Amino acid sequence: MNSFVGRATELDEIAKLLTRTRLLTLRGPGGVGKTRLALRAARNVRDDYPDGVWVAELSAETDGGLLIHGVAGVFGLHTPAERPALESLVEHLADRRLLIVLDTCEHLVDSCAAMVVAVLTGAPDVQIIVTSRQELGLPLEVVMVVDPFPVPPPEAADLAEHDAPNLFLDRARAVAPGLRTDDRAMMAVARLCRRLDGMPLAIELAASHMRGLSATQLADQLDVHFKPPADGEGLLVRHHTLRTAAGWSHELCTPAERLLWARLSIFPASFDTEAARGVCEDERLPDVPGVLAALASKSVVARVGDRYRLLDTIRDYGRDWLNELGEAGLMIRRHRDHYLSTARRMGAEWCGPCQLEWACWAHRELPNIRAALDRCLTTGDHRGALELAGALWVLWCHLGLVREGRHYLDRALAAAPAPDRARSQPLWVAAHLALIQGDMSLARSRAEEAVESAQRHGDGDAEAHALLALAEARLFSGDLTPEGARAYALRVAAGLRPTSPGTFFLPSFLALAATFGGDFDEAVRVLREARPGHEARGELSQRAMDDYVLSLALFGRGDLAEASAAARAALEVKRLLRDTLGGVLAIDQLARIAAAEGDGHRAAWLLGAAQRIWTTFGPPATEADTMTALREAVGARAACLIGEIAYARAFNEGSASHFEAAVAYALRG
Repeated sequence: MNSFVGRATELDEIAKLLTRTRLLTLRGPGGVGKTRLALRAARNVRDDYPDGVWVAELSAETDGGLLIHGVAGVFGLHTPAERPALESLVEHLADRRLLIVLDTCEHLVDSCAAMVVAVLTGAPDVQIIVTSRQELGLPLEVVMVVDPFPVPPPEAADLAEHDAPNLFLDRARAVAPGLRTDDRAMMAVARLCRRLDGMPLAIELAASHMRGLSATQLADQLDVHFKPPADGEGLLVRHHTLRTAAGWSHELCTPAERLLWARLSIFPASFDTEAARGVCEDERLPDVPGVLAALASKSVVARVGDRYRLLDTIRDYGRDWLNELGEAGLMIRRHRDHYLSTARRMGAEWCGPCQLEWACWAHRELPNIRAALDRCLTTGDHRGALELAGALWVLWCHLGLVREGRHYLDRALAAAPAPDRARSQPLWVAAHLALIQGDMSLARSRAEEAVESAQRHGDGDAEAHALLALAEARLFSGDLTPEGARAYALRVAAGLRPTSPGTFFLPSFLALAATFGGDFDEAVRVLREARPGHEARGELSQRAMDDYVLSLALFGRGDLAEASAAARAALEVKRLLRDTLGGVLAIDQLARIAAAEGDGHRAAWLLGAAQRIWTTFGPPATEADTMTALREAVGARAACLIGEIAYARAFNEGSASHFEAAVAYALRG
């Protein structure tokens, strides 16, 4: 993002208002600079908030029902299907002093208002800044209207006192370093700013065209193009100004740039060059990177690091042209196909050396993934929804988005109930998600249906994964012996492709079954035999899960030091991948080890921290009877060591920590 210019008065006013109100809405038309103002204001006051300033960008959110999950995701929270997401969010914020910026709320006003009321009621030290074209309409809301920059009058002697020409000059110098600023040129700049009604986005668009032009020439061109509606109201005039500025920029683009502008409007949020090429490049647009760079130089797209984005007003204009071109449906399909093919590649490469890169990609592309899924579901593309939701199994099962995965998988499966090969993968993925959340009945029924579907359509790999999900559900329900687990493993292995992810999941399943059956030496043997294969592939996630199960087995045979080292190794990797489930499993295990070593305070603290994480995540499969009994035994042992009062104090201290703090504490001891 380029430099911030002006708004000193508004920044001072926001700082004062934040000392008197907990909910401040910055209201103004599109392109007036609400987002930049909110972010700069938040940056200026960040030292006042010990728990930080957090920004939730909502422009890409299209489903009010998922709004809370998007905001919760900013804080790294993952909520279970059976527990209200808002409850988890409020609980997380309850004892924190922080500032939240909710950016671009006008399309979800009712949902935002309901969430804001709950947060402010349940979290007394939280403050919120909202940016919106429409206020939330809440009694506690203070609304600050963000107007365009004041424009210099014709007789103004010193333009340096005015923000509008300062913004123009700042942006123009980026494309025309030798810009003249003599009196004649500055008079033209002032005329230009008046013509653009002081609208920051319109001024930035105009400034981007200064390469090869003088300020006077640019102002003359604007005089030709800009004819505001006669006797129009301020809001109408400003909307017209923005549309005309966008249209004028559009006219100055080459045909290829116009086409790419239209096609890029399919992205609801930021995107990278690879995505732009995958969706937009064809025989009509053979050089997307070059055209994209040209659009960036004209301020049509904003560049942030190695990613690009369209501002809302620019995206709206591009979307109108996309509809005029008759390509909206084509771009929706290409956007879906790009993320489907990339998700499949992520699944195929997950058990390899690029896990961290794939984890970053998945979290970064969430707005585009959600948009693709929502479009499939709302346009009747049921098969596309099934395929995409199923292909994203890594995101749902291994990167913490369990609730969201169930939301999309349940909708996709309900929308297309007829037998279809495309249902097999979504069914076994849904079975795993139900398993993680402790819904054993649903896990078994989904897995059984997945087995039947895969057998009907001759999909051996899907059948093997479904059988593994079924076996795990039975294991955590206490309905599977080690011998039965080995029988399942043989059936699973027979159906898997050599490079299939399930091949890497089998050892931990067999070792866990052996551990539950008391054969700790067998569990250790299985896992240590599997390790060279993981290391040869450069795989991290399943190796960490193996370390967790190894810790259980080592603990079972009394090797506490080795068990602790294995649990810590698992936790290090799970933190790196932002895998909350794997992380909390390791924290629980370290609490168990601490209790066995006689450190009741550490055990109680870690149990409290784990409990806090479980309540935001939901009761997973590890909260089945076997694991529940283990946690209760750890708690009883810790209380016996240090007494009930000290135990409660340490437990509460741990439960007040967030995930990163809990991980840091767990790794320190």
